[in-house]
Amino acid sequence: MIDTKLLSATDQGIDEAAALLCAGEIVAFGTETVYGLGADATQGDAVAKIYAAKDRPTFNPLIVHVCDVAMAKRFVHWTAEAELLAQAFWPGPLTLVLPLRRESRIATLASAGLNTLGVRLPATAIAQDVIKRLGQPVAAPSANPSGQLSPVLASHVMEGLGGRIAAVLNSGPCTVGLESTIVGLAQEPRLLRPGGVTREKLEALLGSSLPMHDPSAAINAPGQLASHYAPSATLRLNATEATDGEMLIGFGDVPGEVSLSQSGDLSEAARNLFDVLHEADRIDRPLAVAPIPDSGLGVAINDRLARAAAPRD
Repeated sequence: MIDTKLLSATDQGIDEAAALLCAGEIVAFGTETVYGLGADATQGDAVAKIYAAKDRPTFNPLIVHVCDVAMAKRFVHWTAEAELLAQAFWPGPLTLVLPLRRESRIATLASAGLNTLGVRLPATAIAQDVIKRLGQPVAAPSANPSGQLSPVLASHVMEGLGGRIAAVLNSGPCTVGLESTIVGLAQEPRLLRPGGVTREKLEALLGSSLPMHDPSAAINAPGQLASHYAPSATLRLNATEATDGEMLIGFGDVPGEVSLSQSGDLSEAARNLFDVLHEADRIDRPLAVAPIPDSGLGVAINDRLARAAAPRD
């Protein structure tokens, strides 16, 4: 067991987080999406600690976080589409999967041996400061045991990974609360995972339709496992009332013991999703979730709920 430090989001805490990363340790930190479990992406042994701490399959690639576009261009081949999307949505909840530069020093394990790399510029100043002070990109999947609920509070990280990682940098609650959208740009643009930037906004900017990833195809980005983001309790979707001792999680006109958004606001529901599931999971009852419109951010919410409800190995 490791004595996991809880660091405050001060200059001293940020400096300590960066020093731990430089020394090859793994540190969780908040972004606008969810808390990430970070390692220096150029240190193979450090990246391996992420997989070990999370019990994450090594065929599942990681997102690499950068502090600016110039850092991203050092490690991937930049394209016109990447420039267009980055100007519109970076910093923010958008990951771009691009061809990996042959001379890149990114640890092979971070890309799961693929010739592409997912890069993202997080919106929070604290995350950017950690990366700037380290001076290297940071590989950072969500800071939770593999397949379980993503953390949106430092306390969620401590509950799931306390004793396994060096530190958690407490930057408060995540404002988006849903993982980043992932767009593949290695070939024709493709939506690899819905998330905090909607498909409609991406298509409007690109001026063309954005095909979805084929779920039967090989994994080429994070968040594509069939069973993922799962609470320990069973989860039933599109429920309008509770049955058999279930706890109903409401939305809009469907009331529940708790609600993702009583007003039916999808942005509010996205922010609340993992926090509500964490709280509901502590009650140790089967869960049921009200229907969520399958448009805008609802596409990403339904994606996470479908994976949470999928049969588990």
